[in-house]
Order: sequence, then C-alpha cells, then structure tokens
Amino acid sequence: MSQARIAVIGGTAMNEWPGFEAAGARDVDTPWGAPSAPLQSGRFADTPVIFLARHGPGHHIPPHRINFRANMHALAEAGVTRVIAVAAVGSMLDAFPPGHIALPDDVVDYTWGRSHSFSDSADAPLQHIDFTVPFDPLRGRLIALAGAEEGRHDGGVLAVTQGPRLETAAEVRRLVKDGCGMVGMTTMPEAALARELGLEYAVVTVCVNWAAGMGSGDIHGEIAEHAARGMARLRDHLSAVLPRLS
Repeated sequence: MSQARIAVIGGTAMNEWPGFEAAGARDVDTPWGAPSAPLQSGRFADTPVIFLARHGPGHHIPPHRINFRANMHALAEAGVTRVIAVAAVGSMLDAFPPGHIALPDDVVDYTWGRSHSFSDSADAPLQHIDFTVPFDPLRGRLIALAGAEEGRHDGGVLAVTQGPRLETAAEVRRLVKDGCGMVGMTTMPEAALARELGLEYAVVTVCVNWAAGMGSGDIHGEIAEHAARGMARLRDHLSAVLPRLS
C-alpha cells in the first residue's frame, strides 16, 4: 500500500475517479468487517493518495447499509491522516445551483439506525468528541489552497438523510426551516467517526439537482444533465489542492 497520507472517498457519481492513476488495490479487514471496497493506492495530480469507493464496486451499497466504521478504520490503519469526502447532494441555496461544488461548514444528522460510534461496547473507550466545528481545520485549508474558483460555494449547512429514497417536498421545506442549505445521505456518521479516530475530514459536495420541490420536479433529469459538469469542477478543485496539501 502506498504511503499516502491523504484519502479521497468517492460517492455517487464518483464510484470511479477519472484522472486517478491506480497503482494497486488491497482487500483489508477490520474489527467491524470489510470496508465498502478495496483500498486503491495511486496518484492524482502527481500526489500519492488512497481512493475508496464508498458505495462499493459497481455502486451497489445503499447509504444506510454502508459500513462506515470499517471504511474509516481501514483508512486510519493504512496511515491516512486527512480525508476528503465527496458527496453528491441536492441544493436548497440559490447560490449553489446544480453543476457547482461547495464546502459546507456544518451538518445536521437526520439518519437513524446507523453505527454512529466506535464507542459502543464495554471494550471500547468512551469518547465524547467535540463536534462543534465538524469539518475544520481541513476545510479551511482546502479553501485557502484552492483560492478563488468559479462554481464553488463556501459554507452552508448539510442535511444528512437516511436514504436511499430522495426526500419529499415537505421534508425539504422542513430542512430549510432547520437552517440547512443542501441535502445528502452519507456524510454522517462518516465525519464523526473520522473525528473519533483523530483524522482531519472535510466534505466537498457536488450539487447534481435542486432538492425536492425547489426545481422543475424532474430530479433524475437534472442529475443526468448536471452531474458531469459538477464532477469536472470537483476534479479541478482536487487538482488545485492535492499537490499542496500533501
């Protein structure tokens, strides 16, 4: 396995990573089972990095069935210290339209029934992590290293819902009232588990559609239209930050 200290977790629309030069893959096991996919070591923008497909090979694992503890433990055991997580989202913000990327600064967790902590047995030390600022300091570094970028929104509260279904229009109205500006399905408990392990973690969201009730109503049509443009912006962002982050 590469000595990369940076991992990129790919979500929906990034089950494979164009531009990533894979040098090898390793199946691993953890006390919580196997991660979603083999850990792929390689290079992107001439930077050593480990890539993990969150939804597994072929994108077959739904959000509520992802083994988040195994994923994060496997990355930590591989020597990773910083995790850039990619998440496809719907937007409720005029300033964050489909095809753009964002670096949210906060999160509200609406998920249930997931394994939210490594501290869930008598053998595990109990941790009350400080999660006041969930994505810094790494998020701040990514913004500073990237500088001004067209099509990037800085800030916003990310709502994390259970999935795999998309939300109703009424649910989205509730999320807006709660102060959320974008909605996805996978950042929690991933971010909290990273904090428990002492890993720096930030999420880069790719807006692929307006959230339910906010756009034309043809959500899957919006995703087909805008996902590629958003992923191109994401690749530009990673090309700008990864060589200077290592």
